[in-house]
Amino acid sequence: MDIVKLFDSELKVMEIIWERGPISAKEISLILGETIGWNKNTTYTIIKKLIEKEVVLREEPNFICVAKLKKEQVQSAETKSLIEKLYQGSKKAFFAAFLQNEKLSKEELEELKKLIDQHEQK
Repeated sequence: MDIVKLFDSELKVMEIIWERGPISAKEISLILGETIGWNKNTTYTIIKKLIEKEVVLREEPNFICVAKLKKEQVQSAETKSLIEKLYQGSKKAFFAAFLQNEKLSKEELEELKKLIDQHEQK
């Protein structure tokens, strides 16, 4: 399955489905109503768009929403898109910009070094 572009509002719904799913549309609506003030119609409209995009599967009874994509798949596709769009596809330029603008702890740097070492061994 190709990864489709998800808008911020769709990602808010997906986060709930990834964290708590399978979950009813009603529960999603209640959570988003409490956390960000969305009304039921807004939530259901976005859920329906996600179903149309074939990112969410609707199961009955009770309009249960099931993610058809893993969070990691979306993260990977969004990261690739960002690097392509803002850094002309250069991972090196992306990391250079990130490291230039971020203060990382020694633990975070060590973890990154381990990840690079593991990547080199593949």
